[in-house]
Amino acid sequence: MPRIEENARNEDYWHSIAERYDVAAGPVNLENGYFGRMTRGVAQDYQRNIDFINRKNSVHVRPQFDGPQNIEIHHQLAGLLGVEDASIALTRCASDALQSLIRNYNALQPGDQLLISDLEYPSVESAMRWVARQRGLEIIEIIHEHPASHDSLVASYREVLARHPRIKLMALTHVTHLTGLVMPVQAIVDAANAHGVDVVLDGAHALGQIEFDLQALGVAFAGYNLHKWIGGPLTLGVMYIDPRRLADISPDMGSQRYPEPDIRNRAPYGTVNIPAWLTLPKVLQEHKDLGGARAKGERLNYLRELWVSEARKMPGIEVLTPDEPRLQCAISALRFTHLQDQTPMADRLLKDYNLFTVVRGGSACGSCIRITVGLTTSLDDINRLIRALRELSRG
Repeated sequence: MPRIEENARNEDYWHSIAERYDVAAGPVNLENGYFGRMTRGVAQDYQRNIDFINRKNSVHVRPQFDGPQNIEIHHQLAGLLGVEDASIALTRCASDALQSLIRNYNALQPGDQLLISDLEYPSVESAMRWVARQRGLEIIEIIHEHPASHDSLVASYREVLARHPRIKLMALTHVTHLTGLVMPVQAIVDAANAHGVDVVLDGAHALGQIEFDLQALGVAFAGYNLHKWIGGPLTLGVMYIDPRRLADISPDMGSQRYPEPDIRNRAPYGTVNIPAWLTLPKVLQEHKDLGGARAKGERLNYLRELWVSEARKMPGIEVLTPDEPRLQCAISALRFTHLQDQTPMADRLLKDYNLFTVVRGGSACGSCIRITVGLTTSLDDINRLIRALRELSRG
């Protein structure tokens, strides 16, 4: 098999991978950041599990899924993250995990400060602001410079941490949902740890397309999605807590379902999508067989660079995601500089060129069009996007 870097450009190989997915006729999907497609094999396995659980019902679920099957799935998922089995709990999504971690973090006193930035996901930002209101805390917010660089991002956190010694907890997004900016997590976490500040890491868009060593990052708390770049069914997420820090997160809503110490009572409890979880071993095996996050990331970054390198040359278009490779991933964003609201141009991409994208806003960068390539994205799709942007840039 060719080296991964070379394989990223092997169109015959990636066409064979794309053939594993069922794609409906219609607009070209350049909004693969919302959630990922399942392969045909995974979708079939999921359907078998739906049928199986529907037939067997609680006769299977209580003695098997709630017991040995659940334990084995935990073990495989911990292996994916490179952590201890006891450090993870299953959730419906990253947002569920992150909101639980934030609302149940118990090492806060009135007058303490929480740190967020203008790039947080809305559910994370709202959770931090809710906790601040409930407990008499102060919110400190970083507005990141644009365009960002590795050094400017790290410097902004170092400065605010030094200036606000009452910060106790901070949110940090590994890959921002707005522009696809990959934050320099390791350096920022090192700065936070030096000031005794805990980090809740939002890894929703990172897992599956970016290689990282979770334990080496030094974060105690994190949340991830399995239905984005890992390729699982919807409603699959995971919460991570460093076992040494479990006592700093209270049981969710006082849950007593599991004995102490058990991370599972830190996650919201309810009847989960059991067929989806039973499909996870198939998902993880396919992810591994494909080459994992490294192979996926190389391919996605290659496709992304094809259109971004051309868009940067076009008058009237600004690419918001930095040039530094370590700050890039499959997700990138642009804006047409003559417009404040980018919605009309996203509408034209769909109507005139059959390209589906999404408008994002809420940060200091302002309104932007987010473009996210995927494993089914072809060179023809990229060339269509380049042609569309070139024509639209000319007015």
